Amino acid sequence: MGKSKGKAKQMKGKMKETAGRAMGDMPMANEGRGEQMTGRAQELAAKASERVKKSER
Repeated sequence: MGKSKGKAKQMKGKMKETAGRAMGDMPMANEGRGEQMTGRAQELAAKASERVKKSER
């Protein structure tokens, strides 16, 4: 997964969290938080992979 997919997942999670809070649906809000964390992890993994590839050159 690339950085852009991680960012997209973070944005989707933020929208889901906000909608869940607005509707009083805490399970939905918590699911959104989880998606944000997953997206952040994907983004960081992609950045680390890029650094490794760059250092191998």
